[in-house]
Amino acid sequence: MGKPAKKAKARGGSGSAGPRRLSASGHLIDSGLMSRYLNVIVENGGSYELHRFDIGRTVGDFSTVEFSVSAPDPARLDLILENLAVLGCHLQEEEGNVLLKPSEKDGTVPDDFYSTTNYRTRVRLDGGQHEVENQRMDCCIVIKGGRAACTKLRDVRRGDPVVCGHAGVQVFPLFKEREKQDFVFMASDVSSEKRVEITVAEIARLMRSIKKGGGRIVAVPGPVVVHTGGGQHLGRIVKAGYIDAVLAGNALAVHDIERALYGTSLGVSLETGIPVIEGHRNHMRAINAIRRRGSIGQAVEQGDLASGVMYECVVNKVPFVLAGSIRDDGPMPDTIMDLARAQDEYARLLHKAEAVLMLGSMLHSIGVGNMIPAWVKTICVDINPAVVTKLSDRGSAQAIGVVTDVGLFLRLLADDLAS
Repeated sequence: MGKPAKKAKARGGSGSAGPRRLSASGHLIDSGLMSRYLNVIVENGGSYELHRFDIGRTVGDFSTVEFSVSAPDPARLDLILENLAVLGCHLQEEEGNVLLKPSEKDGTVPDDFYSTTNYRTRVRLDGGQHEVENQRMDCCIVIKGGRAACTKLRDVRRGDPVVCGHAGVQVFPLFKEREKQDFVFMASDVSSEKRVEITVAEIARLMRSIKKGGGRIVAVPGPVVVHTGGGQHLGRIVKAGYIDAVLAGNALAVHDIERALYGTSLGVSLETGIPVIEGHRNHMRAINAIRRRGSIGQAVEQGDLASGVMYECVVNKVPFVLAGSIRDDGPMPDTIMDLARAQDEYARLLHKAEAVLMLGSMLHSIGVGNMIPAWVKTICVDINPAVVTKLSDRGSAQAIGVVTDVGLFLRLLADDLAS
């Protein structure tokens, strides 16, 4: 999802559509965009002619390219232009306003609707450029009251004006800001060979900077945070005021509370690493204890729960959302089993976030990655580098991987922030 590459089957004919002249500007060489432009054209059976290519002279200068595209037929050309628009190219000739078509039924859009990416997007409307609000991938763009906004398919209503095609749409891909040093590890590939302490220090610096500027940081932890002994350290980070929301599944709360009440996670003692007698019951006992009180908050108020991530969220008034799944035990009374509602609650707490910490949770990380724009700094910590690869494959190209044990990472991060 969220990837721009679309391919057409090869068909006969030559030179029957085009040429259309386009331009693009940015870090086109080191970001690989120039190569992607040409690949999109060639792989979809088109041809190109370069007219101008001005390469930036310094590390901060943008490059600019102008080129023409032709294709064997109008359908093939339209497909190429659509892919190039997603990558930040725009037609030089005046395109006029976006094409709007009304939705014919609630929850549906016209077949040629424009599918959004997580890149900053503008649309031309009434002769002016309008920034698209609530930018996220895999949505459509609906125009209401002179404003353009990314809208989930299920939220479209009959008669809503929906942006169709690519005319009048301009996309601005994200470039790595190499001249800035506050997030330097963003220039690195996913690697397990970089010292974790160095990366942690850079992330701690970033978090301090964001909080100093009044920004928001969201954590997306999986239950492995508790299994690896990182729960108490994530709790320290929440208590210190560096986390503004926690988005997780039922399992994170279950095992965090199991640890707080019984000192185990999945029945294994976090002190000795040895399974305790009848420890397999402990996660169900934890669920039962909270269900008896009615909610996690009420368990804290009654004194039953006195430590852990969920405890720190309650006492420090940090909002959290627990999204349920078919495999959940219990679930906890706070867990939202209505998937659409859980998605909406996630999106609400992600609004205007400046950074997201994805901590050992592949499914929730990918879900959150689909909800945030590309300019949100995204740090994915997992022992498995494939998690970051999957995030990128699904469109979250801004995600930076820290390949390490998440419990170790959180201990180091909590210590650095405390110092």
